[in-house]
Amino acid sequence: MMQMLEGSLAVAEAVKMSRPQVVSAYPITPQTHIVEALAEMVANCELDAEYITVENELSALSACVGASAAGSRTYSATTSQGLMLMAEVVFNAAGMRLPIIMSIANRAMGAPLSIWNDMQDSISLRDAGWLQFYAEDNQEATDLHYLAYKVAEDHTIQLPAFVCFDGFILSHTYEPVDMLTQEEVDRFLPKFTPYQRLDAADPISFGMYATPEYYPEFRYEMDKALRRSRDLIAKAGKEFGTLFGRDYSALVEGYRLDDAETAIVTMGSLGGTVKDAIDEMRAEGKRVGQLKIRVYRPFPAEEIAKILSHVKCVVVLDKNISLGSKGAVGLEVRDALYGSGIPVRNVVLGLGGRDVRKRNIREIVTQTEKGVGELFYGLRTEVL
Repeated sequence: MMQMLEGSLAVAEAVKMSRPQVVSAYPITPQTHIVEALAEMVANCELDAEYITVENELSALSACVGASAAGSRTYSATTSQGLMLMAEVVFNAAGMRLPIIMSIANRAMGAPLSIWNDMQDSISLRDAGWLQFYAEDNQEATDLHYLAYKVAEDHTIQLPAFVCFDGFILSHTYEPVDMLTQEEVDRFLPKFTPYQRLDAADPISFGMYATPEYYPEFRYEMDKALRRSRDLIAKAGKEFGTLFGRDYSALVEGYRLDDAETAIVTMGSLGGTVKDAIDEMRAEGKRVGQLKIRVYRPFPAEEIAKILSHVKCVVVLDKNISLGSKGAVGLEVRDALYGSGIPVRNVVLGLGGRDVRKRNIREIVTQTEKGVGELFYGLRTEVL
């Protein structure tokens, strides 16, 4: 049923219908509305779950680790500094192969302090072993939670997942969202059956001490599981499309790319602005298209190389910076296209929530086609 919902509330409703048994989270802007709504649902007996109130984000994810290890479907949400506070446990959750789902309302990292959007937080933990999904709009932000649970909990994967959507731009924006019914969600997402769990009658251990003789094999198995998840994401995404008409089988998605000479690579809500800019440039005869990355981990290198094989140049827009190098997405797209002869320009923009407008996209495309332009776009040179 189509409803006009704030992004955070739509996500909370999706989480509720995913039937988590334990929710543990600490409020932090701009994620707070999600966990406020879930706490109210539990208090009003709309969600049959244990809501654990904790003193900080480290405790929030630690509680989820314990609950997941005990055999419960678990959920948390955070952003920015909160995600960094729980970083140690983020690595532990993946290493213990616990399918926890966590919403990330993407927000810039301090210092200096910023509450506005970029993707530095989740991108900084790209190597932690979690699947990472990125939503362009609130419909995707909602649906990707169902997909994340289905993939993460599969017994061939058993890894946690971030569902990332841009703070304020999506989390606090009202959009029409086609919400599924509980019966529809239950048809797509089966009841949670843990692969293994703590049981006093059959004792096992999670996250034990590993000597050098064994440690590399643990990381190898995690890497294999992430790579295996590509096929499962495609399968689950296609099933979702068959059931509900929104197909998420592709880890990447093209827009007006068939005859494009210049491709703009995006991730997150920036994709909507880029599509509008492309439509304007197309009306002027420019052959420009967009490649949107929906799944960042596992990284869809093969899909990117295939879909961009015919273009003349690529520009990757990054709302993050790997300081001293380039944007993280740009580095991986360049690696995916290595040997193709296609020039790849990386542009870092929108950091700390700075606006990115259609005219900015047009200027970046013009620069790229001329072979000019700096890594950082739109700097205020008068303050440097």
